[in-house]
Amino acid sequence: YVVCVAAVQVSNAEKSSSDSGGGGGVGRYKKLFVFGDSYVDTGNLGKLGRDFARSWYYPYGITFPGKPSGRFSDGRVFTDFLAAFLGIRSPVPYKYRRAARSLLPHGMNFAVGGAGILDTDFHRHNLSAQITTFEQQVAQGVFPRSGLAVSLAFIFMSGNDFEDFAAHGGGVGTVGPFISKLMLNLKKGILRLRNLGVPKVLVTNMQPIGCTPERARAANYTDCDFAGNFAASLYAEALTAMISEVDPTNATVGVLNVFDPIKNAVNSEHAHGRKVFKHPRTPCCDRFYSDGYCGQIDKNGAYLFRLCENPEDHFYWDDVHLTQAGWAAVFEHLRDPIRRFLSQ
Repeated sequence: YVVCVAAVQVSNAEKSSSDSGGGGGVGRYKKLFVFGDSYVDTGNLGKLGRDFARSWYYPYGITFPGKPSGRFSDGRVFTDFLAAFLGIRSPVPYKYRRAARSLLPHGMNFAVGGAGILDTDFHRHNLSAQITTFEQQVAQGVFPRSGLAVSLAFIFMSGNDFEDFAAHGGGVGTVGPFISKLMLNLKKGILRLRNLGVPKVLVTNMQPIGCTPERARAANYTDCDFAGNFAASLYAEALTAMISEVDPTNATVGVLNVFDPIKNAVNSEHAHGRKVFKHPRTPCCDRFYSDGYCGQIDKNGAYLFRLCENPEDHFYWDDVHLTQAGWAAVFEHLRDPIRRFLSQ
């Protein structure tokens, strides 16, 4: 796979300010390095045409910044919320590093829409390639090793590997060995980041891919797809075990559980006054045709998608990506786990 009202945005900004203050905790981390796919990409996919890079076309970006910005959402994505939590600017996408040098002190985003831990049919810029690009930036002195002591590396892979696995005939009988292969490559990537001198590496488990509109559409958006969520659960178990091998204390390498808050949101199970979405499973931007996509147009420029009136009423923006409001709701559940990890 890539708050809504001013009062909420101000509230979040105030929380971020208070979170980022103080000594050896959250406020210590002044640089954010992001690796992953469209759930955290803020512009690296590039303007490669509507069919391939729809994030650069209307209606993407209508909530923030008011025009397409390369984010797979109507507005901000997870990267933006995490950066605000750290009290820094959202890190510059690697692709635009020369045009936004003023943002380099805050880190860099290497995530690319469509990427996976392994190569996928959609994109070849896998996790290893992203980390290689980061290593090159360090070797060139863009990010001196001495400055990495105050950095956080964040990895978010939302499920492209599994989509590719299924497309090539993968099934229940072979998913175990496939996940083992993913863990081996992910482990190598984490160790490379640690060997560079990055003190903290935070890795998400997988979102409940069976709950995305793409998978829930078959049940008329009334339920999640079991197979997709089962694969995500197996991945989460393997990830926890692998991370415990790398760092038994989970003090330098940690797992961030995004599965539960996303699943709770689509099941409208928010508690403690947190947001319940009017439309938790139906996308705000819905395609006309089964092989279409949000943002698609015909040869005359007519829209081949339906757009909702209020994105903040929807958890999902398109077939697989969250709205800005969706990400804001998810992040509210993750503030404390992130704070605890960074304070260790």
